[in-house]
Amino acid sequence: MDNITLKSSPDTPYFPEVNFDADSGVCEISGESYMEETYKFYLPLINWIKDYIKNTNNKIELVIKLIYLNTSSTKCILDMLDVLKEYQDKGGDVKVIWYYDIQDPDMVDEVEDFEVESGIKIELRKFEP
Repeated sequence: MDNITLKSSPDTPYFPEVNFDADSGVCEISGESYMEETYKFYLPLINWIKDYIKNTNNKIELVIKLIYLNTSSTKCILDMLDVLKEYQDKGGDVKVIWYYDIQDPDMVDEVEDFEVESGIKIELRKFEP
């Protein structure tokens, strides 16, 4: 299984940086996410997670360090969390960590909403960008 690595660029500041590592099972998304046609960006990531889960029985860890995300990105992240919750419900080892900007306390509320909506535990950690 191939890794997914997408670096941020000054030409596309509204696309997050992505590093999905098939060896470790760590999937990191960071930066900002407010591109047009959001689902086209996130669908390969969601499919990668589905394939990883299908082809391994390993731990998977989703690490999110988004300082901003728009509504359509929110929906895609929720779709990702739903896939992970299903895997967890079948006995899979899943960990979700969400780093939030201490300057943006509203993000904590949003992450708590993700947790309620998806039913998966999300560990909140502070960071300063």
